[in-house]
Amino acid sequence: MPTKPIKSSFVVVANRLAADRMVLPDGSSDWRTSPGGLVSALAPVMRKNQGAWVGWHGAADEVVEPFRYDGLQLVPVPLSSDDVRDYYEGFSNGTLWPLYHDVVEFPEFHREWWDAYVSVNRRFADMAAQTAKRGAVVWVQDYQLQLVPKMLREQRPDLKIGFFLHIPFPPVELYQQLPWRKEILAGLLGADLVGFQLPGGAQNFVRLVRNRLGLQTQRDRIVHPDGRDTRAKAYPISIDSRGFETLASEQSTRYRAEQIRTDLGEPRTIFLGVDRLDYTKGLKQRIRAFGELFAEGQLDPQEATFVQVATPSRERVEQYRTLRDEIDRLVGRINGDIGTIGRPPITYLHNSYPREEMAALYRAADVMVVTPLRDGMNLVAKEYVACRTDNTGALVLSEFAGAAAELKQAWMVNPYDINGMKDAVLGAHRASSAERSRRMRAMRKQVFEHDIDRWADRFIADLTEISQNP
Repeated sequence: MPTKPIKSSFVVVANRLAADRMVLPDGSSDWRTSPGGLVSALAPVMRKNQGAWVGWHGAADEVVEPFRYDGLQLVPVPLSSDDVRDYYEGFSNGTLWPLYHDVVEFPEFHREWWDAYVSVNRRFADMAAQTAKRGAVVWVQDYQLQLVPKMLREQRPDLKIGFFLHIPFPPVELYQQLPWRKEILAGLLGADLVGFQLPGGAQNFVRLVRNRLGLQTQRDRIVHPDGRDTRAKAYPISIDSRGFETLASEQSTRYRAEQIRTDLGEPRTIFLGVDRLDYTKGLKQRIRAFGELFAEGQLDPQEATFVQVATPSRERVEQYRTLRDEIDRLVGRINGDIGTIGRPPITYLHNSYPREEMAALYRAADVMVVTPLRDGMNLVAKEYVACRTDNTGALVLSEFAGAAAELKQAWMVNPYDINGMKDAVLGAHRASSAERSRRMRAMRKQVFEHDIDRWADRFIADLTEISQNP
């Protein structure tokens, strides 16, 4: 039910709200907690701090009043159809996303997209300013809202403002292609603390600020002319490790994992990929690698199968529709050439699944294959590790995923090197159970010692300390 907004001492500002609206069978609507990694990461922190979440509710050309749901104060920001086209699909995902992911696809630079980005960022900043108590902590999330920290500070200098970038921050040489590079840097500098997935991202940011804006820097510290500081540091994001372990241990999950293996024909080895359908995820290269392994006889489709889950993503954008068609054709060709009745070498699932089904898939899979061309972190790799409660299983991981810096015992691959990827897949496939167990134990130790609570607590503690002791 709508409720009068309550001023909060802890405010999260993100592109999307922490809840999605769903239509019930009787035609009425209700809300459910969003399935995304950001929501699962921050919802426990929000409840603990009685926080407010500012974000778009997902429907264009509609105004929704603030409301409470599942212990959270949700403050919707309205977006028009033009905003969705130009701010979200345009500048955020047509300009920033490919640029920040090492130009896997060529970014487009349109002035009208930039104008929409500025306008929408100001709307988010205004809503956050209205929601935050005096002296509140405001944590702004991700690449869609990089101008919000400066806009918010101009209105509310009393706030403690943090920003976290969930995707990679690009090398200086790539970032400098952006026509609005100074404006983005200045926007981020409105924060007291700017967090990145990896130290390299923080270092790139500090170097750009020093060279492009002429500000004084000292390691991770940026000194403003008015004496205020901004810190730039790495905070590798993680998952609710205990929650995934508990879910994977439930009898219903174990039963479902066994059922999955039965449905697949009881193969000796199940390889699994789980990704959003996105050109940064390396899906085409991965599927080609498996197609060659099956065609060359190095994997026998009577004994092994590759399951690829591709969650639908940005289906209104032409590049994503084209990618889906290419993968559909590629999988169809491989299965047509190699498969037999009831034994396709590749099972391709273009669908979204609940957390329970994902845990069962992780438990069923003998080898997890996570090979993005570029990724800020990749939480799927960590979710798989958390679900391997018996220390079995193997992880093949791209060296260009942020998770590679932490999950060092995975079989590492360069996803652009198809032959190298095939070798790594075979290495994981043929490894002894003792070798797999040794590697998995080490990765599980990392994932459980550095979980989502530690990530959030560390960022918030540093933000509070920095803003109190400039």
